[in-house]
Amino acid sequence: MESDTQRLKLKREVGIIGGVSFITGTMIGSGIFISPQFVLSASGSPGASLVIWTCCGLISMLAGLCYAELGTVIPESGGEFIYIVRTAGKVVAFMFVLSFIVVMKPASATGVALSFAEYVVAPFYSGCSPPQLVLKLVAAGAIMVLTAVNCLSVRLATGIQVVSMVVKLLALAVIILGGVVMLFQGHTENFDNSFEGTNVDVSSMGIAFYQGLWSYSGWNTLNCLTEELKDPEVNLPRAIVIGISLVTGLYLLVNVSYLTVMTPRELMSSSAVAVTWGNKMLGSWGWIMSVAAALSAFGSLNGTFFSGGRVSFVAAREGHLPDILAMAHVHRLTPSPALIFTTIVSLLVLIPGDFQSIVNFFSFTAWIFYGITLSGLLYLKIKKPELPRPYKVPIILPILVIIVAVFLVLAPIIDDPQIEYLYVTLFILSGALFYIPLIHYKLCPGLLTKLTVFLQLLLEVAPAEKNL
Repeated sequence: MESDTQRLKLKREVGIIGGVSFITGTMIGSGIFISPQFVLSASGSPGASLVIWTCCGLISMLAGLCYAELGTVIPESGGEFIYIVRTAGKVVAFMFVLSFIVVMKPASATGVALSFAEYVVAPFYSGCSPPQLVLKLVAAGAIMVLTAVNCLSVRLATGIQVVSMVVKLLALAVIILGGVVMLFQGHTENFDNSFEGTNVDVSSMGIAFYQGLWSYSGWNTLNCLTEELKDPEVNLPRAIVIGISLVTGLYLLVNVSYLTVMTPRELMSSSAVAVTWGNKMLGSWGWIMSVAAALSAFGSLNGTFFSGGRVSFVAAREGHLPDILAMAHVHRLTPSPALIFTTIVSLLVLIPGDFQSIVNFFSFTAWIFYGITLSGLLYLKIKKPELPRPYKVPIILPILVIIVAVFLVLAPIIDDPQIEYLYVTLFILSGALFYIPLIHYKLCPGLLTKLTVFLQLLLEVAPAEKNL
C-alpha cells in the first residue's frame, strides 16, 4: 500500500471565473431552449409562467447559498453524497449514490444529450421529426466525445465550458435584443390578460416547477468539485451568487422575448422554441439559433460529466463504490474510471430515453435528496454550532428550501398519482437492501480485488487522496 504522501491529489485549478462558468455553463444548457413550452402549458398562462421562472431562480439561489455553507463546513468534493455521509449516515448516503449513478446523473446527461441531438439534426429534417435512431446515435456520440475530453484534461474541459458559455450568452443576447426591438415596436398583445387561464391545481404547478427547475439544474455543480476550487470559502458562495443571479435575469428576459415574438399557442406547439423563434425573427438565418442551442447543450453536457464523475469518485473513496472509481490517471490527474462508469450507465439510459419523463423522474428524485441534504445543514447548525463556518446563512433559509422540496416531491403525486413515481421511490429505498451485503459485509472481495488490479493497469490509474 502507498503511504498518504505518495497518493495522487486532484489539483486546485478552478478559480472564480472557472467557477462561475461551471455554474452558468451547466445551468444554461438545453433547458431554456426546450422547457419554456412545457412550463407555459403546465402553468396555463404567460403571466403564471413568468412567475414560475422567477420562483425557480429564487429557489435555486436560496438552495445554492445553503449549499455554500455546507461546502465550507465540509470542504470536500462529492456534493450531496459527502454531506449526507457526514450528517445522515452511510446507509442514506448509499441510497443517494445508487439513485445518483443509476437515475439522476444518467437521466440528466441523457436529457441534455437528446436536446443537443435535436438541435444538431434539426436543419437536416426541416418540416418533419427526425428518426429516433438518428437522435440517439448523435446523443451517444456527444456523450463519448465529452467523456474522452474529461478523461484527458481538466484544463481542456474547463476551456470548453468557458467557450460554450460565451456562445450561449451571445445566443441569449440575440434572443433578448430581438424581443426588446419587438416590444419597442409595440408588440405587447401576448401580454394582455396575461394571467387568464392559469392552472391552479397542485399537480400542474408541480410539473411546471419540475420543468422550470430542470433549466436551473446545475446550481450545485461547484459543490461536486470543492477540492479543485481555489479558496473555496471565498469563491464558492461568490460564484453561486454571481452565477445564479445572472442565469435568473437572462431566463426572464428570454421568456419575455419568446412571448413577444410568438403567441402562447405557437410557443406551446413548438418542439424547439429557439429554432421557431429564429425562423420568425431571422428568416433564412434561423439555423444560427439551432447551432447556438446545440453548442449550449454541448457545454451543459460537459459540465454534467465534469461534476458527475467527481461524485462517483468521492463515493468510491468513502467505500460505497468499488475502489477503482476512487482512482485518478497517474499523469493527467483526472478521475477517468469514474467518468467511464458514468458514461456506460448514461448510454444504457439513452436506449429507452424519453425527454419528458426523464425530466420529471430526475426532478422527483433530485428534490428528495436536496431535502435530505438541507436537513443535514439544519442538524449541523443546531447540534454542531462550534464547527468553523467561513460562510453562514440564516437558519430560516434551509427551512424554507426544505418546505419547497417537500412540496415538489408531493405535488405531482397528490392530484395525479402515477405508478412510475412509486417505482422510483421503491428503487431509492432498495439502496438500503443493497448496502448490507455489498458495503457492510463486503461480499465477493477477492473478485473485486482482481478486477481492480486489472483495471488499474489497463487505465493507468492510482489511488488519489483528498485535498484539505
